[in-house]
Amino acid sequence: MPFSNQTFDDPLLNFATVLIAGIIGGELFARIRLPKVTGWIATGILLRQLQLPGMQTESGVNELDNFLPYMHFVLGFIAFTVGATLYFSSLRNAEKRVGAVLLGELLITPVVVGAILFFIGPLLPGGELMTRNPAILLAAIAIAGAPGTTVLVIQEARARGILTRTLLAAIGLIDMVAVAVFVFVAAFLGGDVGWLMALQEVAIQFGATFLIGLFCAGIAIFLTRTIVSPAFLGPTMVAIVLAAWGLASGFGASGGILACTFAGIAVTNLRHDLVRSCEAYLQSIGGVLFAAFFTFAGMRLDFGLVPQALALVLLYFFARLIAKVLSAYTSMTLSGGTKNVRKYLGIALLPHGGVAVGLILLVASDSSFDPEVKGIVTTVGLAALAINQLLGPSATRLSILRSGEDHNDRPRLLDFLQEQRISVGLVGDSKEDVIRSLADQLYSTSTIQLSQVDFVRQVLERDAEETTCVGRGLMIPHAILDEGAEMRGVLGLSSKGLDLGAPDGRLVHAVLLLATPELERNRHLEVIAAFATAIVKDMNLVEQLYHARSPAHAYDVLHADDQAELNYFLEDAADRAGLREEELSKLEKANERELNT
Repeated sequence: MPFSNQTFDDPLLNFATVLIAGIIGGELFARIRLPKVTGWIATGILLRQLQLPGMQTESGVNELDNFLPYMHFVLGFIAFTVGATLYFSSLRNAEKRVGAVLLGELLITPVVVGAILFFIGPLLPGGELMTRNPAILLAAIAIAGAPGTTVLVIQEARARGILTRTLLAAIGLIDMVAVAVFVFVAAFLGGDVGWLMALQEVAIQFGATFLIGLFCAGIAIFLTRTIVSPAFLGPTMVAIVLAAWGLASGFGASGGILACTFAGIAVTNLRHDLVRSCEAYLQSIGGVLFAAFFTFAGMRLDFGLVPQALALVLLYFFARLIAKVLSAYTSMTLSGGTKNVRKYLGIALLPHGGVAVGLILLVASDSSFDPEVKGIVTTVGLAALAINQLLGPSATRLSILRSGEDHNDRPRLLDFLQEQRISVGLVGDSKEDVIRSLADQLYSTSTIQLSQVDFVRQVLERDAEETTCVGRGLMIPHAILDEGAEMRGVLGLSSKGLDLGAPDGRLVHAVLLLATPELERNRHLEVIAAFATAIVKDMNLVEQLYHARSPAHAYDVLHADDQAELNYFLEDAADRAGLREEELSKLEKANERELNT
């Protein structure tokens, strides 16, 4: 077959071109310490200007639409994985923060953005078209975030901590809030209907996509329990993502995102191991998926729109930034968030992505809006989105860096003490009451094969043989399990202190309940030694931990960089192994001296 010009229009060749260009752009940006996702988006913007064969976007032709099925799949996978982070048992102690974030995004962000656009926009050059309707529509679109970008930046930064946890839990739900507000205002403004009818539109879309997501999740669980072998768990979950998007495609991109998010939420809470299988399956090709996806996303952004309404674009960008910071700071202050979360969550929420694009395109295709409204929303929205896509990832990365949560994903001694496994305000009239209360928390946040009744019995028998009150306000009841491969534990704190008959006569302020498999005996001793040594050496730690205002504050105390002696990286454990017995011996001698005096 003769070589022809059509060869350069082949979709596979175009895909390869975009992928290679994106990889190179991402690597170049990584070398100057910027997120790779920013490099991918910037590369896509550059490729758009080249107008390569098969990828042209001018003269009313948008050949990038040929790649929409791929874009929808990756967007659906991102929505699914974001939904899968909402594992309800792991969100214990974070519900108040997440709920406050969503309330702030619902009430503060659109009001601030809408007010700034409506009152200041008409005063700027080219702002005569910024009337009520476009201001309200852009305010609703401003709520939307960018789950894919955010998750990718977190993974690249290897972040872990309260800010990261709050961000991951909230980012997908924020997009759901954005869709709900947009559907409401679009129906109210475009259809000239009452607010009750507008709410009905929201209920219909959410109800339908919820049922679609739940149905697809149910099919996945049924197949994996009856027919599908473990080797095909990952491919099955990919098929479920495709099915959820396809069934909800009648509602547009927002419907597909909602359905995949609901599917992820359902699967992770009904059968958590399936989510891990899906993530593991796509881990090896994650680079291909994301590099190409964000490069294509960059190619769909037209920076040529920026000069046309530069003043309004900048106003919208800064209005959204102000609204996000104000909303996050207010919600975290009211919910008792830690200092780092209050300061940096708003900046971390700056990225603006796929859902926003879908909502803007819905406005552009809605015949109920005047051409002037559609024009100003499309121009300002997409131009500001282009700026956000370039600056947003760096803003999230900066917030993670400033909060001290970057590169914290290496295994540490106390990794089992996540926020959901810490409680404050511990009460109990006896050791048995306290142990039973903490066992309830342990079993509600962990999977342990031994029954809770037998576990509590073993812990009480162990304490009856020899007290587990270490001294200085610390008690570490525990049981060694025959099965399991990973240590589990919960920490209960009491600022007032509990009279549990400690040998040194002091009130107990911290009770660390441990469930240790036989394979983890060494780590068990290391945990006891680390805690016991810390309460003797570091009175500042004792004061902060014993009187922590919330589980999040206690988590920050335990996982702070300056607590390397207590919560060290496990890769350093070999260097500390020789010190463990010496530390325990010193502690025993110190306790003996206190008892004698």
